[in-house]
Amino acid sequence: MDFGSARQNMVDCQILPNNVSDPRIVDGLLRLPRENFVSADYKGVSYVDDALPLGDGRFLMEPMIVGRLLEELDLRSEDIALCIGCASGFVPALLASIVSAVVAVESNKSLAERASTTFESLSLDNIALIDGPLQDGHLKQAPYDIIIFDGAVEEVPEQIINQLAEDGRLTAVVNQGRSVGRAHLMTCHNGVVSGRDVFDANTPKLPGFEKRRLFRF
Repeated sequence: MDFGSARQNMVDCQILPNNVSDPRIVDGLLRLPRENFVSADYKGVSYVDDALPLGDGRFLMEPMIVGRLLEELDLRSEDIALCIGCASGFVPALLASIVSAVVAVESNKSLAERASTTFESLSLDNIALIDGPLQDGHLKQAPYDIIIFDGAVEEVPEQIINQLAEDGRLTAVVNQGRSVGRAHLMTCHNGVVSGRDVFDANTPKLPGFEKRRLFRF
C-alpha cells in the first residue's frame, strides 16, 4: 500500500474540507505515519475517517477530529502540552511536532510500551510518557498551556481543569450519553476558566471519565 498517497488523500478529503487550516497541523498529518500507530491488522485502513481499535477497549481517534481539536487550541511553539490518554501515541506525536514539550499520561501498560517504541523509532524526544491514572492528569509538571483528551469523556474532571496555566486552552469531546457528542473548548483567563461547544463530534470514550451520578432518596 502507498501510505504516502493515503496520507495525502486523508488531508485532501478529511482534513482541509473540515476547517483545519493551521499549516503546522496539516504538515504534521502529512508527515506522521499513522500506520505505525495501529496493529498490523489495521495498517491498510489506518487513514480511513473512523476510530480504529487498539485493544482493551481503546481506540485511535479519527483524523478529522484530531485535526479539529488541535486547530481549536491555537497552538504555539513554546507551549507545554498535556495529553490525557496517550494510547498508541498518535496525538502526542502530532503535538510534539508543533509545541515545545508534551506530557502524555497513560494507564494501560501495553499501550504505553507500544507508544514508547514508536516515539523512539520516530526520534521524538520531547514527549514524557507518564504511567498513571488518566483522571489525575499529571500535577507534578503542571500548569500546562495545552490539555487535550485523546477520546471522549462524560465530564472533564476539576482536578485536570485546575492544571491549566493562565491563558491555557483545553479541548475534549464531551458526550453524556447523547447520540452526538460535542467538542468542548475551555480557556483560562485571569484565573477564571470558561468553556463553549465548538463542533459536533463522536469518538469512543476514554475509561474512567463517567459523569458522577447524584443519588436521590
